[in-house]
Amino acid sequence: MEETRSTEETCTIHFELLGSFSCRESRDGEKKNTAAGRKVMSFLQYLIVNHARDLSSEELIRQFWGEESSDPANALKNMIYKVRSLLKGMLPDKENLLVTLPGCYAWNPACRLELDSEAFEQACLEVRKYAGDAYLEMLMKATSLYKGDFLQGNDDEWALSLRRYYQTLYLDLCKMALPLLQKEERWTEMIGLCEQAQGVDFGLDTFIVYQMQALISMGHPERAVQVYQSFREQLWQEFEIEPTEQVEQIHMLAESMCRSDVDGQDILKLVAEGEPDAEAKAFLCTFSVFRSIVALEKRHMARSGETSSIAIVSLGNQVTPTTDARRLERVLMEGLRTGDPVARLDAGSYILMLTGASEKSAWTVMDRLNRTFHKVYSHSRACISYRVSPLKPAGAY
Repeated sequence: MEETRSTEETCTIHFELLGSFSCRESRDGEKKNTAAGRKVMSFLQYLIVNHARDLSSEELIRQFWGEESSDPANALKNMIYKVRSLLKGMLPDKENLLVTLPGCYAWNPACRLELDSEAFEQACLEVRKYAGDAYLEMLMKATSLYKGDFLQGNDDEWALSLRRYYQTLYLDLCKMALPLLQKEERWTEMIGLCEQAQGVDFGLDTFIVYQMQALISMGHPERAVQVYQSFREQLWQEFEIEPTEQVEQIHMLAESMCRSDVDGQDILKLVAEGEPDAEAKAFLCTFSVFRSIVALEKRHMARSGETSSIAIVSLGNQVTPTTDARRLERVLMEGLRTGDPVARLDAGSYILMLTGASEKSAWTVMDRLNRTFHKVYSHSRACISYRVSPLKPAGAY
């Protein structure tokens, strides 16, 4: 049965789509949640997101059934009945919220829908109208409207594309606000914003950089080191990549500040008289740090006439991802001499420098490491390959 539209606005319903899905009958009213099947919930949310236009039966069938239903018209009719029942449970005082029109469905214009996602999007647009101090305050106000990812739990493609859109809007706001907060030395707000942004996309180094800088500025370099270590571990677990050089530089600054309470005499004793660590292993570093160490060694070789070698160790294709890489790393760290620099090239290969080792000696070391790997991890199907090259002194061609 077709229904007529009401022309008089009588109520407003506030739907929250950023974070957990809920609704309110007024801005400050009680939050109402509901539970339903995944498809019914997604269908209702699709109607809410597209509340400003009439939705044809063809569009709804194409979006939610495609070719999978033998009787899509009846499936749509049953879905509309379920959604109306769901709305009645959420908003028992509201009647006839969803109306049937010729060939389509629409929200009754007598009841206006307000969405937090639309308010957030509008705030993002309004920000550009401001300048100076007001600009930053509007940026912060807009970021505060982002309560979480769009329709968490709904993994339908239509929801995922909008989720990425709102995430991008939010992250762009954060990127615009952080340098301004830093200029005004609002460190606590910087840290809070970085933590929230990392919850949306932890892999972006922008936010770890600002967070570490704020912690250092507040006099907490040890916390900056902890943040770095957690970030580095998660980055490797998720993507098998290392932090960028900028992140590494700030980490080294934080570590140096952690030792700032050591006076000059103590540093001399630490360097000149300190006992070697019994648990010391090879030195695992980033590739950029590795290159700096190699450059220093080449200068040393030019003066001393000594020899050193570079080697690349790689795993074959028949490996257990991550697991065999960690095994190889452990063998390298424990099998090389204390302080020999090692850096990851990618998920399954490493580059290392054997200080004072000729090319022949380097091949011997590589053969020993290969045997050790297969002895310790005899069930691994990894086929280790390695290349060795003598290091040329600085100025040698």
